[in-house]
Amino acid sequence: MVQKFMRDFLFYVPAALAEIGGCFSFWAWLKLNKSPLWLFPGAVSLALFAYLLTKTSPDDAGRSFATYGGIYIVMSLVWMGVVEGKKPDHWDILGASICLVGAMIILFSPHNR
Repeated sequence: MVQKFMRDFLFYVPAALAEIGGCFSFWAWLKLNKSPLWLFPGAVSLALFAYLLTKTSPDDAGRSFATYGGIYIVMSLVWMGVVEGKKPDHWDILGASICLVGAMIILFSPHNR
């Protein structure tokens, strides 16, 4: 079970960074007045995100996406701290922790097949 999580984690984390990076390129263009050229690497990054998400172990897309959601939330706060230079507060950390626990329940529970 731990091995399954570690394998999936190796896809969920870069998928989250690819999605956040791709979305940030649009944010930078529209909200930070960056060049529209930011959209090209952003589109590539979003395509990479979609590809990486297909490499996770859940057979159901919805379950994979739901599990990914918890990882995405945590990685978004990491992005905020590292890239945007804004430290997450205790409410951010509490909320992300709750979401991560939910993601682990979805990933590790014995689902009906």
